[in-house]
Amino acid sequence: MAAQASSIQQRKLWKVFLIFLLPLIATNILQSLSGTINTIFVGQMMGVEAIAAVSVFFPILFCLMAFIIGLSAGCTVLIGQAWGARNTEKLHSIVGSTLFMTLTGGTIIAALGALFTPAILRLLGTDQSVMHLAVPYTRWMLAGSPLLFIYIIYTSILRGVGDSITPLVALGMTSAIGMIITPVLIKGMFGFPSLGIISPAIATYISYCCVLGFLYLYLKFRNHPLKLDQQLRQHIRFDRQMCKLILKLGIPTGIQMVTTSLAGLVIIGMVNRFGAHATAAYGAVNQVLNYVQFPALSIGIAASIFAAQAIGADQIGLVRKVTRTALWFNLILTGGLISLAYLGSKALMSLFITEPTVVELGESLLHIVLWSLLFFGAAGIFAGIMRASGTVIAPMVINILCIVSIEIPLAWWFSHLWGLQGIWYGYATAFVATFFLQMAYYLLVWKKKSISRLV
Repeated sequence: MAAQASSIQQRKLWKVFLIFLLPLIATNILQSLSGTINTIFVGQMMGVEAIAAVSVFFPILFCLMAFIIGLSAGCTVLIGQAWGARNTEKLHSIVGSTLFMTLTGGTIIAALGALFTPAILRLLGTDQSVMHLAVPYTRWMLAGSPLLFIYIIYTSILRGVGDSITPLVALGMTSAIGMIITPVLIKGMFGFPSLGIISPAIATYISYCCVLGFLYLYLKFRNHPLKLDQQLRQHIRFDRQMCKLILKLGIPTGIQMVTTSLAGLVIIGMVNRFGAHATAAYGAVNQVLNYVQFPALSIGIAASIFAAQAIGADQIGLVRKVTRTALWFNLILTGGLISLAYLGSKALMSLFITEPTVVELGESLLHIVLWSLLFFGAAGIFAGIMRASGTVIAPMVINILCIVSIEIPLAWWFSHLWGLQGIWYGYATAFVATFFLQMAYYLLVWKKKSISRLV
């Protein structure tokens, strides 16, 4: 396997970028599809109240995963640089320290989250009519979350060394297992008991157990640089210096994720006040947005990994080329998906919801916010490129500023002016503002800095 920085020397950047990006986009789309199919199963087989209960959990999980996502962002930058520099010992040290912190932090987060589930749901203003479904679903999802955290970390690590294929294969297995098990457990088919609302949670974590076992064997068979052999296992420990560096890069991203998650909790609290149908529409709209948002995020992730590897290989000139290439891909791919979503908005909403009035509501919300995801993707590219060099504070501050001073206040104000639709106008305005501020910092400040590798 060769690092991306070396490949670029022999082939055009856009081709190398595309070869890496396509499996990454496919992975994120497949991940969305897996969640979407579970939501369809719940909505079609159990009704609007069940889908509202599942939708309430989304921002909670996102909030509790902030620590893991922060670690992932921090370690991926260092892994990309170490891989670009061909420093295997440093690579194993980064991976081992990351896995140690993941296991420790993930277990604590899951335990605390499961303990306080009812209080969290009440704080969110969850409709009483869905509490009997939301509580068990949320508890079961949180109880198994360390498996999810390890899965997220390890697939992120693999991408850091330029491998976007293995995570795609692993997720394909996870999705296939979940698609088979979920409806079986919901209805209690083939001799299995009916588990109702907790069926998607049980199916999800059976899938992750299977795929983690597969990754262990697959990486060993392929003699992958990150196979879990004795050399790597001996680095799974507390390394003060390495943990400090990972956290230095990861904590700002984690803080940003927490802020985004808390904003999501505030937003769903606003949505919940409009009733269970509004919550169901919120969940369905989010499912559709993920199909546009995740590919946009994939481009930002790919840009950050390419930039980190270029920095590690001391090919600083490639970093600006990576930025331009990523922005073009965002315009073409994200813009194309936005257009398709507008054309098929009614059919997309009908996948999740059977009641015509809720379908119409979801479609109107989708129309308000879709276009702004083009700006969301571009902002993520600028932030990812800067993060690859270790610049994490400024992008974090910009994102938090836009959430706290634009998204939440406008969502609250607009919801009083225009009802439920006003919340999505707040989203769109915040995405546009974030783009312009990230671009301004990139052009006026970051491009003038001296860039060097961190490990």
